Amino acid sequence: MTANPSIDLSGFLDEQLSQASPDLLRQMLKTFAEALMGEEADAACGAGYNQRSEARTNSRNGYRERRWDTRTGSIELAIPKLRTGSYFPEWLLERRRRSEQALVTAVATSYLLGVSTRRMERLVAALGITGLSKSAVSQMAEDLDEQVEAFRTRPLDAGPYTFVAADALTLRVREGGRVIKVAAMVATGVNAEGYREILGLQLSTAEDGAGWLGFFRDLVARGLSGVGLVTSDAHAGLVDAVGATLPGASWQRCRTHFAANLMAKTPKSAWPWVKALLHSVYDQPDAASVHAQFDRMVATLAEQLPDVADYLDEARADILAFTAFPKEVWRQIWSNNPNERLNREIRRRTDVVGIFPNRDSAIRLVGAVLAEQHDEWTEMRRYIGLDVLKRCRLALLHPDPADTDVQEVTTAALSA
Repeated sequence: MTANPSIDLSGFLDEQLSQASPDLLRQMLKTFAEALMGEEADAACGAGYNQRSEARTNSRNGYRERRWDTRTGSIELAIPKLRTGSYFPEWLLERRRRSEQALVTAVATSYLLGVSTRRMERLVAALGITGLSKSAVSQMAEDLDEQVEAFRTRPLDAGPYTFVAADALTLRVREGGRVIKVAAMVATGVNAEGYREILGLQLSTAEDGAGWLGFFRDLVARGLSGVGLVTSDAHAGLVDAVGATLPGASWQRCRTHFAANLMAKTPKSAWPWVKALLHSVYDQPDAASVHAQFDRMVATLAEQLPDVADYLDEARADILAFTAFPKEVWRQIWSNNPNERLNREIRRRTDVVGIFPNRDSAIRLVGAVLAEQHDEWTEMRRYIGLDVLKRCRLALLHPDPADTDVQEVTTAALSA
């Protein structure tokens, strides 16, 4: 098997789309990856394929096949060989493969622990992965467990972590001869440089106060500090754990979860305009306008839906906590739960497995997904700019922005 060293990618794309091949995405990945490897191998040789040049320092010597397991299935790649030395595309075959490996090992562990062969065949076919051996699975699992454990227990030394978001997902695990539900508790935060981090992952038998208390105690023991605001749903155990372990931190109720709770208390026919009123509060340009609009909303609802108005008034401090911070960070704090997209990615991977054979395999897969996301966040643009983050820290120290002395301190600090 050989790879075409020169490809018209535009023409190839048009041809494949016109054919509407069922393996289009897999074939495209293969072709593009081999084209990139060919360019890199030419660069290592100092000249293009079959090109005569005085700058040439090496030459190509055929190809070797290597299987590449991806989300679209297993792909056989033709990797260029060199006459002198060797070439291996680590950027393609090794980097960011932890979650892919974890999914494979979770599936294989299910097979080794007695899940039906028929079910395993369907699962593997859905993933497009073939040829798993027990020895390969064992080695992959061992390597992954070490990486995930190091990631989960690393020191949290990039603080202060001004903003933290916490949430839990339910997973099904086989334990003691039966299937039980466990809670995967996840926390993310914004570090001193304005980048998002995955702070922690723990599995608990139940999402209760004891589980959340142990989770946050572990985060604090590893170095979590300087927390100004925690965003989450209104789980009583979680809120109590925040108060017990993070003194001085305020709590912001997740906008998405609160809207769901409010909808449950609102007559179905009235929900569209109640929802519009709630959104009008979040859309205000400054803190004073937010609180004023909230008062108008409660007054309007008190006449027609007094129970809904009372529920909103009781939740005022919890859903408007974000107004203590500069408006530049409001959207990051309350918009659709800061962890919502992360949760969807975890669900996409865990739904393929269904029931995990044990807790270790669940931690392996979820931990690998989180470690992969953590790496991507470190390479993205800052989640919150440094100047805005500094203003957030000052807002925690001086909560009354109208104070003249505070304004002078803030101006001096920002100009420093």
